[in-house]
This record gives sequence, C-alpha cells and structure tokens, in this order.
Amino acid sequence: MSKIMIGKTVRRLRMEQGFTQQGFAQKLGISTSYLNLVEHDQRNVTASLLFKLTDVLKVDLAALSGTQEREFEVALREVFTDPQLAMEPVPEAELQALAAAPNAARAVLALHRALAGAREEGGGITLPSGRKILLPTEEVRDFFHAHENHFPALEDAAETIGKALDVAAVGSTHALAERLRRNHGLVVSVQPLGGALRVFDAASRMLTLSEDLPRESRGFQMAFQLALLEARAPVEAIVKRAEPTTKDAAELLRIGLLNYIAGAVMMPYAAMLSAARELRYDVEALSARFGVSYEQACHRLSSMQRAGARGVPFFFLRVDPAGNVSKRFSAAGFPFMRYGGTCPRWVAHSAFATPGAIRVQVAQLSPTETFLCFARTLTGRPARWGEPPPVRVVAMGCDISHAREVVYGDGLELAAAAVGIGLSCRLCERQDCRSRAFPPIAHRLALSPDLTSASPYRFKAMPGEKA
Repeated sequence: MSKIMIGKTVRRLRMEQGFTQQGFAQKLGISTSYLNLVEHDQRNVTASLLFKLTDVLKVDLAALSGTQEREFEVALREVFTDPQLAMEPVPEAELQALAAAPNAARAVLALHRALAGAREEGGGITLPSGRKILLPTEEVRDFFHAHENHFPALEDAAETIGKALDVAAVGSTHALAERLRRNHGLVVSVQPLGGALRVFDAASRMLTLSEDLPRESRGFQMAFQLALLEARAPVEAIVKRAEPTTKDAAELLRIGLLNYIAGAVMMPYAAMLSAARELRYDVEALSARFGVSYEQACHRLSSMQRAGARGVPFFFLRVDPAGNVSKRFSAAGFPFMRYGGTCPRWVAHSAFATPGAIRVQVAQLSPTETFLCFARTLTGRPARWGEPPPVRVVAMGCDISHAREVVYGDGLELAAAAVGIGLSCRLCERQDCRSRAFPPIAHRLALSPDLTSASPYRFKAMPGEKA
C-alpha cells in the first residue's frame, strides 16, 4: 500500500479539536508512539485507521486531503520569496512546519497582505487604530474561499423557496414571476435600463429587468429578488458572523450570498448533483437542462460540497484578457496567486485564442499536483456600437484523480497530455520555458553574451537540483 501523507492534517485537526496526542491515540485504539509517527508521515495509514480518523474527528475523507496545508505552503512560499523582503531562502521543512500551524500561517499571510496593500496604495488605508484594512473584494473572496463556496444554511433557504414553486418549472421565469406576484405583489417588467440590469422599486412594487439580459439571466435576477425578500435572515446571520471590516465588504458579501441562494433556487442541490453525475459534469448540457447560463452552471458546480453528498470538487476562475481575476473559488485545492499574474501556459489564458470553444488541459504544477482544467470565453454585449464587447474566460478544474468522472477527460492520455505550468513566473523553477515573463526570484541568472537561449531568462539551479 502506498503511503498516505496526511500527518500534518491529522495533527492540525487534532489540535484544533483540543485532543492531546495521548488522548487522541486512545480514542483511535493505537499507541501514542504510533500516532506520533503517523503525524510525522513516517508510518502508513491503513484504510481502517482512515475511517477511525474520520469518525473521531467527525470529518469526511475529503477533509483529510491536506488541501489547506498545501494552500498555506503555496501562499507562504510566495511571501518568503518576495524580493522586497530580501530574505534568505526558507528551508522547505520550515515552510511546511509553519503551514501546519494554521493560526501562525494566517498571521504571516495577513502581515504580508498588509505590506502588499501598503505598497499598492502608497502607504495603505489605515484606520485610526493604525490597522491596515484589506480591499473589500479580497476580503469577500477570502471568506468564500475559506468556506469552500458552500453554505448549508443558504442551501436550506433555497430549498424552502424551491418547494413553494411549481416543481415541474423550478427555475423557469414564469414560476419565479408568479411567486413574486402572488406572494409579494411585485410586477415584473422588461424595459431598457441604460447601464443597469435590474432595478427594484419597493414603493411601487416594481421589479424592472433590462432588455439586455438574456432569458436565463432574467430568471436568475428574479431568483435573486426572491432571496432578497424571503431569505434575508440566514444571509444576515452569516454576514454578522463574518464580521466584515468595512461597510463595503459587508455589502459585497451580502450580495454574494444572495447570488448564492439565487443559483441554488435555479439549480437545486439534489437535482443538480444527480444531473451532474448523469451528464458527467458536461457544463453545456447542464446549462441547457436547468435553463441557466454557462457561467451560472460553472458557478453552481463549484459549490457542490455538501457533507455526505459531495460532487467533484472544482475550482472556478473568471479572468479578463488583461489577466484581472474577477471571481475565484476553490474546492479543488488549486493554489491561486493573490498578487501578480498566473502562468501564460495555463488554459485559462490560452482560451482567449479560440472564442466560444471549450479548451481542455491537463495542467501539472508539480509531480504531485496535476489538474484537469477546462475553459471557454464568454462574450457580453457592448454598451453601444463601436465599443469592444466585454470578453472573459471562465475556467474550471479538478484534481486529476477525478478525471474519469468528468466528460472533459475523455480521450485524453492523461500522462502524455500533461502540460507543465507554474504558479507565476517569479515562483516557477521550470528551466527553458519559452513563455517566461520574469526570472524566478529564488535563483540567480545565468547570462552570457556567448549564448542566446530560446528562454528569455536562463538561471542557475539550486544546490541538489538538476540544471
């Protein structure tokens, strides 16, 4: 049996739940010395022990995957290779040890985030207390990421709304409009709205939708309005617990949670999970079945993480041609970069070359981190003639172990198809990459007037690495 490397995760969960090593070993029915070896990845974890761990810790197997530790390692590596810190390289063992201490890791990341914010904002935004504040968009993204973009209370609220709709027409614009009319006295109209897409006038009980909205988006906006009227309590409870640092962050979070409910109304959890498994996560087929847009279906798939009924864990990313990320969620453990661009070899960027077509890529970050990724462009309407239409790419992906469950993995020789990518050029240590934009931070350049390389930056390998 191959060794299952979950020691750091077991140790973190044990400590978070207040177990001593001796007491935890007794509950598992193993010796303290054996548990110590497991926590240091020096002993195999048998299937029976895995099930005992999930039972005692009250988590499922997915929680033992070590995703959080890997994400912390990636983020900390970015921090410690920041050229403005001018630090000596941090040994991998020390970095891994810090990643296994979540509170300390979060503190280091928060400090670096404040430093980065100060750089970008010419001194930063400082509260009277002297505390730096995070940009509202980043604060809300971090909140959704920390919850794996899944909120059981909001799923319950969406199911309550859905049960009152005509079951045969769940998500249809007619069923939603009738619910708004009968239960709330709202009249829904479609009119030109200039730059707005939806306007709600509480005094006149009028909900006006822009004629620019496609039909599936009109349904989504009506579902949003139902969430606003019928599910404020669970939304406000989550906002209160989140303790946003600013009013803007609170409002962004509130809107994001209402959007979540709208998506869950249009695509009920059980029905969506059943259809996703039947159609093998074919996003275009799912969007047709539920009458939603491609992006809405992708967004919903990224939230299917209900305990005991999990879908394939996907990451979700929306990016524009300039590389600006406007949405990101990850239940798949994909290590998104917070600052700086991502790899130009990644399908999330190359998809711009084939508008409207779904492109598939087996993206290998490291020998142990490979993802099945798929991406396509989405083109919106320009505000007026002569303006360029807004174009974005929506990218999804999952760990390569799920490739056979997903239609986009069909016909691929997974090992042969793998494309090496990096987190970003400054952190990537791949030699001879013709797409490299910057040299890696942790290496010295190896330049010579006697040699012109296909790669714009040649660099020296670290001790112990192959040149």
